[in-house]
Amino acid sequence: MIDKITRGIIVLIGLLIGYGAVSGFMALNIISLPDRGWLNLFFYVGISLIFGIIFFLLSPRIINRGKKIAKFIEGELQDIPANEIVVASIGLIVGLVIAYLLSQPFYKLEIPYLGVAISIILYAAFGYLGVKIPVKKKDDISNLVGFIRKNPGKDKDNAEYTSCPKVLDTSVIIDGRIADICKTGFIEGPLVIPEFVLEELQHIADSSDTLKRNRGRRGLDILNKIQKELDIEVIIHDGKFDDVKEVDSKLLKLTQSLNGKIITNDYNLNKVAEVQNIKVLNINELANAVKPIVLPGEEMIVQVIKDGKESGQGLAYLDDGTMIVVESGKKHIGETIDVLVTSVLQTSAGRMIFAKPKTLVDKAI
Repeated sequence: MIDKITRGIIVLIGLLIGYGAVSGFMALNIISLPDRGWLNLFFYVGISLIFGIIFFLLSPRIINRGKKIAKFIEGELQDIPANEIVVASIGLIVGLVIAYLLSQPFYKLEIPYLGVAISIILYAAFGYLGVKIPVKKKDDISNLVGFIRKNPGKDKDNAEYTSCPKVLDTSVIIDGRIADICKTGFIEGPLVIPEFVLEELQHIADSSDTLKRNRGRRGLDILNKIQKELDIEVIIHDGKFDDVKEVDSKLLKLTQSLNGKIITNDYNLNKVAEVQNIKVLNINELANAVKPIVLPGEEMIVQVIKDGKESGQGLAYLDDGTMIVVESGKKHIGETIDVLVTSVLQTSAGRMIFAKPKTLVDKAI
């Protein structure tokens, strides 16, 4: 039905173009007809019908090309944040208004075609500048708007600040620590959960593999806990991104469109996001950052659990999972001993502490 209406509009445009072409040629004396009303009418109608038939035959191609252009524009707009589209639209309107005001004096000069030519140049130039300048200066504009809206008499401690959306990926939901972090209040909402992430969780929860099924159900339980027990805004985003197959790529596109941040503990996703200048909140990095700081020379009481990779080494662990490599600790496996920290190594996987039994240090002294 829509295609039929569109073809009718295209045919109507063709008729009008044909009528306008005849009128223009006659006004410029390119075509001259005898002063007979019925002949002029026949000529106008004939040329208009010819253009209408041509546009009718070309309408399928025009419609298909229009659909491709519309789809291309829609795909490009999906990658542009909504705030940039709003700022660019307002800037375009302002630029066209300025161009209109500046072009009016040139029409009064009564120089043929001067007003039209200058108007085209002004509209193109100020339209382009109206789009480009506000987009490049959007941060300054937002700061200016925020300064104008700010109430000078309002207490600074009670001022309200908006927070950018945080997009959760599948791995961080299954991990579960995000619920505890939100409970402490260190992460402000809104939390955005894409529908394609929910679909992936459901697929994992329905897996025939027991381990995968338990992980998927755990992720769904964590989401239910965040929504019902925590005082934080949760948004289920219905963005599809059908042109992208990988879930990680969809997450990156969605985060760009929302101008937000990704919360994840996926190392590879973290690196890809950094390459695309997308901000990432990594749960593992947060966990490493809040571990107690241990300095060389400090004493600790640990229980040696098993032997290490090197000969004579023993391994112990802190409550937060930090591994302690105890030199000559193999003979103390199963014992709780005093150790002296010799060095601390920070790796991408976490923090490692190297220590010696205090008895060895005392003997050396």
